[in-house]
Amino acid sequence: MTTPCPLCDPNTLPILWQCDQISVINAQEPDYPGFCRVIWRQHQTEMSQLNPAQRNQLMTIVFAVERVLIDQLKPDKINLASLGNQVAHLHWHVIPRFEQDRHFPEPVWATPQREPAPARKIIHGQLSAWLTPTLDAVWEEITAV
Repeated sequence: MTTPCPLCDPNTLPILWQCDQISVINAQEPDYPGFCRVIWRQHQTEMSQLNPAQRNQLMTIVFAVERVLIDQLKPDKINLASLGNQVAHLHWHVIPRFEQDRHFPEPVWATPQREPAPARKIIHGQLSAWLTPTLDAVWEEITAV
């Protein structure tokens, strides 16, 4: 029996922004405020399965999410990752990193380097409010014919 893909059902995801092709969700990682996932909504597993225009759309949204998080949170670093080993559905992680976070400078999936620091609380609505105007404008620009 195949396990259902957790990224294919938009009703189970904490959606921050979406269009027909892409969803941006709140990863809801308590130690990593602002951690987002940018998901290609059609079930694909690799970037090479998208045509060049689709790849451009996806990466333009990834970079727009990154820019908003940099502007709003002022992290020490942003990590971008597309792994798909545990969830084989095309998605990108956009992770604001701070020197005091529990894994820095290692990846968030590595062995913790220290006890968790008190996390900056960001509510879902605040994150959505930061992202929506920028992503709406970017999407309109890249899909204009």
